[in-house]
Amino acid sequence: MSIFSKTCEYAMRAVFFIAHKTTNNNRVGLKEIAQGIDSPEHFLGKILQDLSRKGIILSAKGPTGGFYMDGRTLKQPLSAVVEAIDGDNIFVGCGLGLTYCSESNPCPIHHDFKRIRTDIIKMLKKTTIEEFNEDLVLGNFTLKK
Repeated sequence: MSIFSKTCEYAMRAVFFIAHKTTNNNRVGLKEIAQGIDSPEHFLGKILQDLSRKGIILSAKGPTGGFYMDGRTLKQPLSAVVEAIDGDNIFVGCGLGLTYCSESNPCPIHHDFKRIRTDIIKMLKKTTIEEFNEDLVLGNFTLKK
């Protein structure tokens, strides 16, 4: 089970993979990214185009082209990826998906979910892509199932 959509999961894994592979000013192609994160190539291509349009990752066309990240894009919080793909519902939505849920009219899981959501928001907004990348470089994390 995941709190993120499948699209967002692939987006986050792809961003981490790109960050990891482009630390030495390299660029990485769609095929390598898809293989590196066990993602369908065609589906991932659409995700990467969207992330590139939104400035989360960078891309270059041509024989030496591909996807990459620079100092600016690496400094973005992971929340930028989540918001670019899934919007801000994880930050404000009801855990049961109800539209009427609020502090004055809570759903059955409102208060517990609010505490969990606060921790998730803190992690997503305060941790940069670069910080996650440091652990990838050290081999502390994996991107394949």
